[in-house]
Amino acid sequence: MSPKILVTGGDGRFSKVLKKENKFLNLIFKSKKELNILSLKSIDNCIKKIRPKVIMHTAGLSRPMNLHKKNISKSIDLNIIGTANITKICKKYNIKLVYFSTGYVYEGTKGNYSENDPVKPFNNYGLSKLGGECAVAMYSNSLILRITMTEKPFLHKKAFSNVKTNFMFHDDLVKLLPKILKQKGILNVGGRSQSVYSFAKKNNSKVKKIKAKKISDFPLNQTMNLAKLKKIIR
Repeated sequence: MSPKILVTGGDGRFSKVLKKENKFLNLIFKSKKELNILSLKSIDNCIKKIRPKVIMHTAGLSRPMNLHKKNISKSIDLNIIGTANITKICKKYNIKLVYFSTGYVYEGTKGNYSENDPVKPFNNYGLSKLGGECAVAMYSNSLILRITMTEKPFLHKKAFSNVKTNFMFHDDLVKLLPKILKQKGILNVGGRSQSVYSFAKKNNSKVKKIKAKKISDFPLNQTMNLAKLKKIIR
């Protein structure tokens, strides 16, 4: 049997898709009620019972984005401190850590960002995920995935035509995971570079086109360089 992989955030949006679509990985999901990432004792006890070889850390705070500005304490707790706690326990038991970060750690102005480019998050969500990255990067047995993904079907009635990104759907990432989990370091993960509208239109023909007026509304070019990913999965 393949190695046990403990998935934090087992009741989250991505985990629900992962449970349904996974065919190859030996996954054990733990919800926030079963595993409190703000408690080292809770994490430690869970690890002793399950004895995983890998922790896939998907737990954290994402939407709504404005919550990271309105409640920075919650954002810091869940995305930075919680991730640091997971990292500490992984180090203690020499468990491989796979951290779900985001493409929002990049500034979003020039596009085609490689894993070695400087990071400069444009909002508090990106800052909180970068804070988590800092803890994970201190642990050598780790993989940081900078992911750009969303739910299927596309949730919004309107989509930006002048904002470029690498959106992929959750189920697309599920298919990639078995091929990338053995990697270490940092890896950009996403789909084809295109406008948000072009991406959304393929999934929902009723989506209406709108334009972001300025970068304060949304970074205009968040695209990531996926050369490293393509080399791994080919």
